[in-house]
Amino acid sequence: MLTASLRSYLTLWFAGLSLLTLLIVGVYVGDIATEQAEQASGSVLSNAARSTAALLGIQLRERQQEIRLLSREPHLVQGDLDDPDILRSLELRSESRAEYAWMGVADTNGRVRQAVDGLLLNQSVKARPWFQAGLHGPYTDDPHEAVLLAKMLPSNANGEPLRFIDFAAPIIDGDGRVIGVLGAHAHWRWVTSIVESATLQTETTPSMQVLIVNQRGLILYPEQLAGQQQSVPQDTAKGPAWSVDEEYVSSVAPVPMPPDSALSWSIVVRQPLATALQPAHTLLYKLLGLGVLAALLFVAAAYYLARNLSRPVEQLAGAARQVQAHRTGVSFPLHHPVLEIAQLGQSLQSMTESLLGKERELQDANACLEATVAQRTAALTQANAELLQLATHDSLTGVYNRGYLDEKLEECRLLFKRTNHGFALLLIDADHFKRINDTYGHATGDDVLVQLAQLIQLNTRETDFVARYGGEEFAVVLPHSEGEQGPQVLAQKICASIAAATFDVVGKITVSIGVALAHASDPDAVTLINRADQQLYKAKQSGRNQVAFAE
Repeated sequence: MLTASLRSYLTLWFAGLSLLTLLIVGVYVGDIATEQAEQASGSVLSNAARSTAALLGIQLRERQQEIRLLSREPHLVQGDLDDPDILRSLELRSESRAEYAWMGVADTNGRVRQAVDGLLLNQSVKARPWFQAGLHGPYTDDPHEAVLLAKMLPSNANGEPLRFIDFAAPIIDGDGRVIGVLGAHAHWRWVTSIVESATLQTETTPSMQVLIVNQRGLILYPEQLAGQQQSVPQDTAKGPAWSVDEEYVSSVAPVPMPPDSALSWSIVVRQPLATALQPAHTLLYKLLGLGVLAALLFVAAAYYLARNLSRPVEQLAGAARQVQAHRTGVSFPLHHPVLEIAQLGQSLQSMTESLLGKERELQDANACLEATVAQRTAALTQANAELLQLATHDSLTGVYNRGYLDEKLEECRLLFKRTNHGFALLLIDADHFKRINDTYGHATGDDVLVQLAQLIQLNTRETDFVARYGGEEFAVVLPHSEGEQGPQVLAQKICASIAAATFDVVGKITVSIGVALAHASDPDAVTLINRADQQLYKAKQSGRNQVAFAE
């Protein structure tokens, strides 16, 4: 009875514990798989939303900056809006940018004075929002259907209505008066092509859907959902995030808009929840099937283990009964494979020796682990240094990037307020750099930028701060610059050194430099940048290859 009872008891316990373990592991693994599937989908969606929003924001800022700079060209600000050079400039810009459907100049009364292809010429645009807003500053607006241009331009092949996004900037003469507005209508399909291109460059699946949503929660893209309402979290300014609701796994990223724009767009990338969790569900079904098979194997193994474990107990019990019956010649299973029953004393000694051996192995393992941790720490330190390099330096030229320049200027400004130690800013721009790109290609242009950065670094001190400001522009911050002479001399030195250098393929190039000293009254670093930019513009207007200094 004891043998059968023990075997049954052990079999039930082993089988029950095995099944419970399988159940717990299955549920736990299923939860982990579901969570990881959501995280994987959310990560992919977040990366897609972030990259799409960044690319779209860059393109929008570039177009707004392009219109703003075009409105400042000399033949526009001179006051004669009928100057033929204006039309030629608009045509060249329109030819170089296929996204522009219309570009023109209107006077302050709203009459179109010059326009590419003569579209809307001499017509009134006084009631158009882009004209009204453009009289007061740079302007970018949500897409809208064409009002006047619809009758003059070919319709879309897919039958969708023509939609445009407007850019505008005031034209200000030398006396600071607004004499007109420069406006441009860009095809909405240009924006949609940017979104489609960005999604193709990221790890996406056909089931993912990309939306453009404005500040009112209205869907702007895709066309079939345009005008529908889409809720967007209010904290999207903090960066891309992903969330899960009953239908979708969604990620939202704000689109960085031009500085003076009132627009607020968000990129929403979403995927059906069922599609995102399909791998987890498939894994769960497989685990259930394997669990049933494993349960049967565990029951058979439990019976086998219970029989082997109960046998020496039965032998010991039989020997004990013989002793109780005062029988002689009782023998215990000293040579039984279970040494704990046959030789308890020897087993204790063996256990002690085993523990000592394990302790030595553990010490060796700890030493090995410490060495591994040291290696991993060194690798992590190196990785952090590389990340810092990527975050603060320009990937092409190796000098500091624009973001780190802004931090340096703010640091110098605050130090100036505390210690009265002045500093200066040099803005350096390569003359006719667009001609180099157009003539020799962007690869040669990149080589020229790298050599320019090297020449600037060679002609500055170790304490000076050299950064790439953007495009072909560089900036140099001169800390502890107390007077006017030092920055001027250094700027002249840089200008002369670059003019004397010979660049591969290109030959000779020159730069223009704007120099400005920090003022104690500057409210922020942007004020200093604007002064230096004005001097750079002055150097450009004065013939280039020279230095202009804000006295």
